[in-house]
Amino acid sequence: MVANVLRLFAIPQISYASTAPELSDSTRYDFFSRVVPPDSYQAQAMVDIVRALGWNYVSTLASEGNYGESGVEAFVQISREAGGVCIAQSIKIPREPKPGEFNKVIRRLMETPNARGIIIFANEDDIRRVLEAARQANLTGHFLWVGSDSWGAKISPVLNLEDVAVGAITILPKRASIDGFDQYFMTRSLENNRRNIWFAEFWEENFNCKLTSSGTQSDDSTRKCTGEERIGRDSAYEQEGKVQFVIDAVYAIAHALHSMHQALCPGHTGLCPAMEPTDGRTLLQYIRAVRFNGSAGTPVMFNENGDAPGRYDIFQYQATNGSAGSGGYQAVGQWAETLRLDVEALQWSGDLREVPASQCSLPCGPGERKKMVKGVPCCWHCEACDGYRFQVDEFTCEACPGHMRPTRNHTGCRPTPVVRLSWSSPWAAPPLLLAVLGILATTTVVATFVRHNNTPIVRASGRELSYVLLTGIFLIYAITFLMVAEPGAAVCACRRLFLGLGTTLSYSALLTKTNRIYRIFEQGKRSVTPPPFISPTSQLVITFSLTSVQVVGVMAWLGAQPPHSVIDYEEQRTVDPEQARGVLKCDMSDLSLIGCLGYSLLLMVTCTVYAIKARGVPETFNEAKPIGFTMYTTCIIWLAFVPIFFGTAQSAEKIYIQTTTLTVSLSLSASVSLGMLYVPKTYVILFHPEQNVQKRKRSLKATSTAAAPPKGEDAEAPK
Repeated sequence: MVANVLRLFAIPQISYASTAPELSDSTRYDFFSRVVPPDSYQAQAMVDIVRALGWNYVSTLASEGNYGESGVEAFVQISREAGGVCIAQSIKIPREPKPGEFNKVIRRLMETPNARGIIIFANEDDIRRVLEAARQANLTGHFLWVGSDSWGAKISPVLNLEDVAVGAITILPKRASIDGFDQYFMTRSLENNRRNIWFAEFWEENFNCKLTSSGTQSDDSTRKCTGEERIGRDSAYEQEGKVQFVIDAVYAIAHALHSMHQALCPGHTGLCPAMEPTDGRTLLQYIRAVRFNGSAGTPVMFNENGDAPGRYDIFQYQATNGSAGSGGYQAVGQWAETLRLDVEALQWSGDLREVPASQCSLPCGPGERKKMVKGVPCCWHCEACDGYRFQVDEFTCEACPGHMRPTRNHTGCRPTPVVRLSWSSPWAAPPLLLAVLGILATTTVVATFVRHNNTPIVRASGRELSYVLLTGIFLIYAITFLMVAEPGAAVCACRRLFLGLGTTLSYSALLTKTNRIYRIFEQGKRSVTPPPFISPTSQLVITFSLTSVQVVGVMAWLGAQPPHSVIDYEEQRTVDPEQARGVLKCDMSDLSLIGCLGYSLLLMVTCTVYAIKARGVPETFNEAKPIGFTMYTTCIIWLAFVPIFFGTAQSAEKIYIQTTTLTVSLSLSASVSLGMLYVPKTYVILFHPEQNVQKRKRSLKATSTAAAPPKGEDAEAPK
């Protein structure tokens, strides 16, 4: 390399064409300067173009050699430092490619089809052959080329390949055509330019003719140069792109020598002893200090490494009137440390205006996070923030707080709706209707019994326990209103107290009745002496004693854990967040709610056992069988209740189903007791008063039990 040789002799050098990045290394090439920017600036400009187009996944293509490999290396290094751009593949074209080598290059590029952007640092011939291979592979319009200054605005790389080149973006060091040079050069001839020893060779090639070595015409040439040919008239002429830089390089040396002469030889014409011989290091200092407007009107200067500023024009090869064959390069931007790119002026294959994508992965949609691919920072998989998670940022999903649920697109959280069983709910209508009818029926029965308190039917039914039982039935119906009412401290306290109180009171009375009948029957088998504790007072004491267990338990619970309402967001936290609801309810779990009824259910089971045992009592005890039927039916109701109540654990309407099931079951069990034990008696009292008289039936068995009924009660009344 010339720079290495000149460095040995401390001779400064100014290049007008060398752009290799390694020449910027002042420790190795300290006497080297250049008026063209290094390829590192070009690589920076290409990185800025890629980022401005929104591309983050590209491949590189380089001709083997210093220019191509250094350019790609600079591009890769700058893109890595800047971030946001990943290299899918870096492919090198051999100096002597084998047949099919360029088809192989295209196949390799298609291994990463999403990397449509191709960064090319290659010579003209390699560029042309790559475009040919892309056309042969039917990939016209697929690749988005970004070419270096070796492509620039030249026609030769794209000649007859215009359709493949449409959309290609190329860059070229900023330059201008020097009109004065054209005027001078186009007047040169063999006669007036003999001092240029290479001009005759240029003449032969430019006009496709032959000259003798002395400049005279050759006799054996098929086409002889006449010497009258004129540049630009008899041949095509286009100013070489580096003319500006050649002129600037010459002027840079001239300005440096002039400044050096003024400093070392003030007032002298020609060289003075201070400049004989000229010291290379001193001259280098003056070269690096040069600053003047060049032939194109742009400043010429050098940095500490001898590099000129980076200034580039950006072009795009565009079709004209929809025809690639008549297309050409259009200026679309500039780069001078920063990029100015007119994106709206860009055109792409297929006459598209929107910038095509060159991305490893498409952007994730709302509510999706990026799950990065290991080792490839520009590639990711989109993972939905499902369930109760929402998208915090592009990489993170987090769960919403317990009282919230994600928005429909999972980009944030919103409050979870709160529900309860309201008075206007369709679910509340059946329980409330049953409760109202039950209360009216119970009130009617109680009023009838009070009015006919001393009639045989009322007396035979056991007046005291009947009123207790009817009170329990009334409370069972009334609990429906507490279950539908909006939960609060007072409502929750009443629920705890009365939920099990009505059933406990009812089943305590029924158990006491059934037990009394059973004991009388069993005692009558052995003796005529009545069993103890069968008087009305004893029956009431037993009933209230059994009921007090429930009351004491509830009071202890109220004292240990004061009631309050809560919003339960877990109860209806369904798989689908859209169905999630917060439930406003009392602080009672399903099990504690059943626990309120547990004691009364135990009384019910015990009463059923006694009803079974007493099923064979004489007809004298006319309530034995109705009580038995009542308990059997009640057991069936509660057996049906359990699977319905606990089988709705994951239902979105759990609060409605469970509350409705519980209240309906309670009302049905109360209705069974009321209907089987008291409605027939009320019917007789009201519509058949002639049957409401005392009757006596005597038999041997009856005689043995005649003493059993307590005072004030009849052994038998009309059925």
